[in-house]
Amino acid sequence: MDDAAAGTGSGPAVPRHVAIIMDGNGRWAQRRGLPRIAGHRKGIEAARSVVKAAGALGIEVLTLYAFSSENWNRPASEIADLMDLLRRFIRKELEALAGEGIRIRVIGDYHAFESDVVALIDSAIARTAGNDRATLVVALNYGSQFEITDAVRRIAGDVRDGRLDVDEISNETIEDRLSTRGLPPLDLLIRTSGEKRLSNFLLWQSAYAELLFTDTLWPDFGEEDLGRAVRDFARRDRRYGGL
Repeated sequence: MDDAAAGTGSGPAVPRHVAIIMDGNGRWAQRRGLPRIAGHRKGIEAARSVVKAAGALGIEVLTLYAFSSENWNRPASEIADLMDLLRRFIRKELEALAGEGIRIRVIGDYHAFESDVVALIDSAIARTAGNDRATLVVALNYGSQFEITDAVRRIAGDVRDGRLDVDEISNETIEDRLSTRGLPPLDLLIRTSGEKRLSNFLLWQSAYAELLFTDTLWPDFGEEDLGRAVRDFARRDRRYGGL
């Protein structure tokens, strides 16, 4: 029996919600003497493969960190290339994702992008809204500290305006105001490329998530890598602070 099916940990064999920090595109290209955009193009192929693999493994929600709020600090030419890749991905993959029953959801302020990109994203969300086989969450112009700060700001406004009593504030109060509201709790967070930090990604949601760091650069990460990550998850003992 497969390790992922059997499992030796205390939780489910397959994580319901997996998030990935897709890191290493630039280094992948640099090692091959290629421009950075070549790494991003290869990264799109990896994303396509991983989305397919996640569905085959029975993962309900896959969240991909595609563009952080800090990525605006990159050269304008690279940002333009990334936006062009996003346009191509939506146009090329939307119908396939919709046909596979995958719902697309976006977290982050993607309305800061150019109007045609915003329109494509809105169309993808609307086109797949009724799907329920699995959910692909794409983090675009996302930063977790801003997300939490915004939730706190809205809670403070509700208290000020008498809609919420301060003594009623709980973890659930905050979670209901995060961009991930309604999604299953995060079970497994993967970061590729050997870096071992969260980089302002799903900080609240990662409180009890299992973390997995791999040296594999994102463009080289595929179906087998995700399968190994799921098998590793199944072997872990998730105690949530208990014995």
